[in-house]
Amino acid sequence: AIIGILAAVALPAYQDYTARSQITTSLAEISAAKVNIDEKIGAGVSAADATAFSGDTIAVLSLLGYTSATSQRCSLITSSIATTGVASISCTMNGSPAVQGSIIKWSRDAAGAWTCQTGVAAANAKLAPKTCPQAAGVTV
Repeated sequence: AIIGILAAVALPAYQDYTARSQITTSLAEISAAKVNIDEKIGAGVSAADATAFSGDTIAVLSLLGYTSATSQRCSLITSSIATTGVASISCTMNGSPAVQGSIIKWSRDAAGAWTCQTGVAAANAKLAPKTCPQAAGVTV
């Protein structure tokens, strides 16, 4: 009976820990692109640049330093840059049922401030990193 009680407590905690680490890893995989996006915006973004740096293909993502359009934690990485300086980089997450298919996204406003949102279900809001809170309706 004691082993059963311990297992009943430990298993959900372990599942939460695993999901939290999957979200954190997904965030790390897209965070590095912020530097390349800021650098490009600092140099000026033409309409052609905005098109070249926006999308989810390896041709687009290679401009931001990626070698693949997917990764172990991201089934899809998508970037977007506008001539106004507004930009985003997002990851459609792979992982446990709590995170599978959810989107984690860095968004840049025209003033250069970055904000992060994690699109896990509200029931799983506790899994989102403090620097990237859960938000409803996060899209690529």
